[in-house]
Amino acid sequence: MKASTISLYLLPLVAAAAPPPPPPHSGTYKPIAPPKPPKPSPHPPKPPSNTSYPGLGALASLAGIYFGTAIDNVVLNNTAYTTIAHNASEFNQVTPSNAQKWMYTEPSRNVFTYTNASAIFNPARAAHQLRRCHTFVWHNQLPDWLTNGNWTAATLKPVLENHIKNVAREFREDCFAWDVVNEAFEDDGSLRKSIWLEVLGKEYIEWAFVWARKYTEGKAKLYYNDYGIERVNNKSLAVREMVKDFLARDIPIDGVGLQSHFTVGRAPTYDEVTAALNLYTPYHPTIETALTELDVRILLPSTPATRTLQANVYVNATRACVEMASCVGVTVWDFWDPVSWVPESFPGYGEACLFDEGLGRKEAYFEVKEYLRGVGR
Repeated sequence: MKASTISLYLLPLVAAAAPPPPPPHSGTYKPIAPPKPPKPSPHPPKPPSNTSYPGLGALASLAGIYFGTAIDNVVLNNTAYTTIAHNASEFNQVTPSNAQKWMYTEPSRNVFTYTNASAIFNPARAAHQLRRCHTFVWHNQLPDWLTNGNWTAATLKPVLENHIKNVAREFREDCFAWDVVNEAFEDDGSLRKSIWLEVLGKEYIEWAFVWARKYTEGKAKLYYNDYGIERVNNKSLAVREMVKDFLARDIPIDGVGLQSHFTVGRAPTYDEVTAALNLYTPYHPTIETALTELDVRILLPSTPATRTLQANVYVNATRACVEMASCVGVTVWDFWDPVSWVPESFPGYGEACLFDEGLGRKEAYFEVKEYLRGVGR
């Protein structure tokens, strides 16, 4: 068990009772049909002692980290799902996977709506779950009025500040951390071409962090978040140099989120993830890291062997976080296969989550649980 700054965030866990019914969802990016009621789980059940609480979140807190999940609005009308999603013993942290992105929070210029995010945060608040917020600035999921505008630096800069100001103030009592900027780098370490880079230049990243600190009033940890930085490579080294530069110039940044979208057979090893997590603390001892969007996709059809390999990847990622002093938590990018983004984005792959189509807990779930149980003793 490690001492961690996350202890400052952890709130008392509640009993495993179902939360109040959440408001109905109102859509998501690339909407999918609401998942059907769970089918019987195709995986043999484990003995009752392995399915009893405490869950992953409670065990993770004993190990010095949180263990959370993303939640999307498309599934909020499924009470079997929400009962698990808002059980703080199972997941003591939640992230809206889409609801705080620009196309939902500011669909028309200077017209802000927070219905989707509130539908996730209201029951999370009642369940005493940590709320991790995602994201102020991204190149994707932007409304048409923004992407089709005829912008100059002089006109776009105040739009960006105004967006961060309004959204940050709305959620400043909820968010213990914000992904301020998401996916600003290419795999080769260069900055990604986007409306932000092309109109505002590279300074947009530091402006976003300065404004995020100002308008969250210092109440949230400010993260840079990206995929493909779970190994030491050109991209993760570029992120490290940005963090180093920001710290040297007193640009506020508190952490780096490693998204951790992995593939069985090609996932980074425990040593590789540990090395990637360790890139930032030499420049400031309080810089945090987190695994922010963990999932592990499998080439379909899966087999007992590939499901065991998947479990190993989940455990290695969790272990790397537990054993790295800077790493404060793990968030899975959803926990239920029917709402995973993987099948649409990676045809032929799937079963990336901890719970199967029938809401049965997979081998990966039980292996992570047994690891956390051992660490927290």
